[in-house]
Amino acid sequence: MAQILVIDDEVGIRELLSEILTDEGHQVLLAENAQAARKLREHGRPDLVLLDIWMPDTDGISLLKEWAASGQLTMPVVMMSGHGTIETAVEATRIGAMDFLEKPIALQRLLGTVKRALRNQEIAGPQPLAIAALGRSAALAELKKRLAQVATVGTPLLLRGERGMQAELFARFLLAAGAPFLAGAEMLAEPPSEVLARAAGGILFIPDLSQLARIEQKNLEFLLARSERNRARVVTYSPVEPRLLVERHEYDPDLAARLSELTLALPPLRAFAEDIPDIASLILVQLVEARVCPARRFSTASLNGMRQHAWPGNLAELEAVVRSLALTSLDEEVQFDDFERVISAYSAPQTSGELQLDRPYRDARETFEKLYFEYQLAREHGSMSRIAERTGLERTHLYRKLKALGISPGGKKDEE
Repeated sequence: MAQILVIDDEVGIRELLSEILTDEGHQVLLAENAQAARKLREHGRPDLVLLDIWMPDTDGISLLKEWAASGQLTMPVVMMSGHGTIETAVEATRIGAMDFLEKPIALQRLLGTVKRALRNQEIAGPQPLAIAALGRSAALAELKKRLAQVATVGTPLLLRGERGMQAELFARFLLAAGAPFLAGAEMLAEPPSEVLARAAGGILFIPDLSQLARIEQKNLEFLLARSERNRARVVTYSPVEPRLLVERHEYDPDLAARLSELTLALPPLRAFAEDIPDIASLILVQLVEARVCPARRFSTASLNGMRQHAWPGNLAELEAVVRSLALTSLDEEVQFDDFERVISAYSAPQTSGELQLDRPYRDARETFEKLYFEYQLAREHGSMSRIAERTGLERTHLYRKLKALGISPGGKKDEE
């Protein structure tokens, strides 16, 4: 038995379709307009939607676009209309509709379409977060234009930005429809010929150049040399500048130069704050669609709180906060108090020391250094390699400094 949502402003059509489909053993939900359909969709995902195009409040095409943009178009949709045209049917299909039924709907045509939709449905689950539907802020809108401008260029592309920016989102924006996308440093351990064959016509994405071991760098160099011949574009991301890849991460200068031949800066999340409410809502929809949590929605106040937060951990921190809110909020609507409760756990802990200016210089300097390094440890979650990069200190010097200050490096002190 399938759950089928029928959306039509004509009560006679709704009752007739409900009777037919119920007789076929299906559970039928009814909505007289787009507003009612939205409420039903927020609380569950039907197996199939029969959607009328012409409705008084919001037409079916607009509702279809809305679901597609919000990540809720994860079920087959069949459009219905008594005044349908070929152009309308084509547009609906392009947006994501599976089929089109013309009114009056013949019984056998209805049953055949429903059966085919349910048999062939491929409910993909929550779609991955994408930047295509975003761009309220000038920073993100401009970045999308620059990405589109270099999308058809075969030159290797280096994306540069702060840690936590989830650079794969921006690399995927470069991808042509239907082209392969291979991501992860793991592919550097596979036979290069197989990797290049799978990536032909698409993109090879390496998420963090600063984390590659020497052998992985060599394998990347091998792939880079043969990528153009195999029509595979190499896109990489680095939280450190190319010079530091050579100085601190043992990169061959020629490889670093080749990788950074075309470089594009990713603005931090705080630079496109206007998009944060949309991003957070999309992430929450994904969690609800994946049944990670019950139906949830953000209050306006909670979204405003997210928009005004600095997000030092960027998109990675935002995703973690949204997941925590989805799992720990007690009510369906996530309030500002919930956001404050969760975000406080991600803030750097307050230190008990105070910088008193009437103390001797040596004592004041030691207090400042202790406060400074405790903050860096909290911000980078104990990652010594990241703290070394951020502070500009060699790791050996950094360890000695922390030891002298009586600070424990924490659980990630041996991270490479």
